[in-house]
Amino acid sequence: MKILILALSGIGDALMFTPALHLIRKVLPDAGIDALVMFRGVKDIYERNPDLNSVIHFDFMKEGAVSSLKFLSGLRRKYDATINVYPSNRKEYNIINYIIGARRRGGIKYLRADKINFGWLNNIRTAEDDRLHNVEENINLASRLLSLEFDEAPPLQLFLKDEDLRFADEYMSAQKINKDERIIGFHPGCATLKNHEKRRWEPEKFAALALKLLDGKCSRIMIFGGPEENELKKLIAGTADNPSVITVSTDNLAQTAALMKKCGVFVSNDSSLMHIAAALQLKTAAIIGPTNTAYIHPWKTEHRIASLNLDCSPCFIYSPRPLICSRDDVKFKCIKELEVDMVYKTVLELL
Repeated sequence: MKILILALSGIGDALMFTPALHLIRKVLPDAGIDALVMFRGVKDIYERNPDLNSVIHFDFMKEGAVSSLKFLSGLRRKYDATINVYPSNRKEYNIINYIIGARRRGGIKYLRADKINFGWLNNIRTAEDDRLHNVEENINLASRLLSLEFDEAPPLQLFLKDEDLRFADEYMSAQKINKDERIIGFHPGCATLKNHEKRRWEPEKFAALALKLLDGKCSRIMIFGGPEENELKKLIAGTADNPSVITVSTDNLAQTAALMKKCGVFVSNDSSLMHIAAALQLKTAAIIGPTNTAYIHPWKTEHRIASLNLDCSPCFIYSPRPLICSRDDVKFKCIKELEVDMVYKTVLELL
């Protein structure tokens, strides 16, 4: 049997499919299981996953319609089953799944904006349930698509190579950080597409939190994020103005994950690195504004959530439309009025 996983929507979503992937491999050890990915970070983590036979990387946004159609023609009817990981509520992803032409095409039946996003192009579907974590949605979908019974929900699966771990050791040595120091990691960024930067806690608050934690609770703060977040990291470090606040730069996501393993606690917005932290079994303090925490809380790791739990939350849903706030008093109050002391107390619960 040949199965193709369509993990086109991003790093966190790809990671939250890995428990379902692990279960498929466990039940179908001889299946050919490939993944089609669009982002380099997803390729970095998926190519290290032994549950996959191969990872196909193609940037549909960069290549455009003509090149994309030509590429998809090379995959047409090569697979018995394909599955769009949850969440992927976009017409483009459903069209890609349909063009590949597997006899069994899996996708979630979304509660919102399903029909206009061509969800009906997928012929094996399970109904979205707002009470379930994304991991559970993926497991239910895989079970239905492949007519399999699963009796567990594993942790997120993340694998690192020896070279990744060596990089982390050498980095710590170069920074003169010894292995006994208490380190707290920060991720102040998140995706920016569709106005999602509004999910970010303010950088000035991250800086203030760093100074409070360095006052006897830890010896170093390491600020993580991709190349596109370098200015954000520098802003926080500059505002904190403390040599124990370190901005981290790496060549790929695997190196970032290897360095994150050195942290005792990880403090993050709702982001891909929050899920990397969960996959690494790090104690995680998640700063959550408009997102449904049932969907995305750190999976199967010790964690705490800092959230105002406003009556209007959650308002972020899985659809192509940009993130908006309907409040008349303070736009995105759920994140803007989340104060430093509240997040500080949340972190202390994990120390």
